[in-house]
Amino acid sequence: MLQENEITEKVIGAAIEVHRHLGPGLLESAYEECLCYELSRLGVQFERQVHLPIDYKGLHLDCAYRLDFLVEGIVIVEMKAIEEVLPIHKSQLLTYLRAANKRVGLLINFNVQALKNGISRIVNDYTGPALPPSPRDLSVLRVSALNRNPQ
Repeated sequence: MLQENEITEKVIGAAIEVHRHLGPGLLESAYEECLCYELSRLGVQFERQVHLPIDYKGLHLDCAYRLDFLVEGIVIVEMKAIEEVLPIHKSQLLTYLRAANKRVGLLINFNVQALKNGISRIVNDYTGPALPPSPRDLSVLRVSALNRNPQ
């Protein structure tokens, strides 16, 4: 089984490949289809448009939240094709991480000239169901995505 860093590296590499061929300016759905192709080509297991219910005070709510990707059952990937990533977009991914009890997520905005400027790695200090994370226990890290093999 792949580790978080290996998974995020593969996803970032696949996203760079997609962006290198398509560039910015398309709909999110086009990037999503192409990222599926690249992840499949790499042999990376993923689920797409994963339903995410929310638990509120013991009440199970089907709020129609969907994860763009759940990669290897470990990393959540939230995709955007927007002019600018706002704090609310990072908060959205963090909420997904908490609700799904996952630790690492990638927020990828394809509507940038250089994809390295559109990638954020969000880390939720998840410690397991017995100790749910609190908002003050998280960190947001910027990922420098480098295309090591431009062709």
